[in-house]
Amino acid sequence: MGRVSGKKAIITGGAQGLGEATAKMLAREGAKVAITDINGEGAEKIAAEINAELGDGTAFAWQHDVTDGERWKTVVQEAHDAMGGLNILVNNAGIGSLGSVEDEDYAMFQKVMTVDVDSIFLGCKYAIPLMRDHGLGSIINISSIAGIIASGNYVSYNTAKAAVRHLSKSIALHCAKTGGQIRSNSVHPVFINTPILDRTKEMFGEAEALAKLGRQIPLGKVGEPDDIAYAVLYLASDESKLVTGIELKVDGGISAM
Repeated sequence: MGRVSGKKAIITGGAQGLGEATAKMLAREGAKVAITDINGEGAEKIAAEINAELGDGTAFAWQHDVTDGERWKTVVQEAHDAMGGLNILVNNAGIGSLGSVEDEDYAMFQKVMTVDVDSIFLGCKYAIPLMRDHGLGSIINISSIAGIIASGNYVSYNTAKAAVRHLSKSIALHCAKTGGQIRSNSVHPVFINTPILDRTKEMFGEAEALAKLGRQIPLGKVGEPDDIAYAVLYLASDESKLVTGIELKVDGGISAM
């Protein structure tokens, strides 16, 4: 316990899935957490669960459209003030889309890029100036193994998540040059058992869907949200104070094939 004791974190997309798991893990390890989500009621629910477990004032919640730059300014400042600082930014909010370069609708391609990439640009742009005054800082951007290994049927998602990888590196070099000891890294999960798999479960049934996906992974199984939350915890903690500009793959060995 206490691996991020005293730190203050913003987690986007925190109402469910990886964001929920990350918020709860960081809180249990000693951080205050600001949970944001376009589903404001969902964010409030997770914050209430954390406060019920760990005490009032541990978690806070905001309704947050991560594609809205003005909303980013407000959320970052209010979260900073509520928690008494800001050390950690976890850019987790994102969407996917199934479609090839011929099949995909251009408007959907643009939407995926806006939600998955532009949101990180905006979050970092407005959070970094506030993070510099609060000791060691860490930006963790949730990408995907799909940002490293391409598929013909995920043109929007592949493109966006690959952009997250390089954006994270550019931010890392900028922060290293400008001072303040802020690091930036990306995390690249393989298939994780979160609501993002709901469509696949509907198509094949839950058991067959998980088995089908697991057969594509050398370790033979789909991941759980805490598998990613533990990776975020490491990058958020001072244990990784010399780690910046990397892509941390949590992929069951699939990228080694």
